[in-house]
Amino acid sequence: MTCQHTMVATEPDPASTEGCVQCLAIGNTNWVHLRLCLTCGNVGCCDSSPYQHATKHFNETSHPVIRSFEPGESWRWCYVDETIG
Repeated sequence: MTCQHTMVATEPDPASTEGCVQCLAIGNTNWVHLRLCLTCGNVGCCDSSPYQHATKHFNETSHPVIRSFEPGESWRWCYVDETIG
């Protein structure tokens, strides 16, 4: 199945290059991996991280696609279609 969300997703400027925006705001630096929202540029921590801010961002905004914000990784994930692209 082809996911239209991942095909049309843009590459916005990241809201932070320091780490998870929400974790930094509460003084936490204990995330596992970072994810970039391809709608607005929010940088959130992954579901293996204590606060799971990337998924919380999707649940609050319905922004469908994230990509890995880790060096050397470029995969995308669509929350709506639950597919990697």
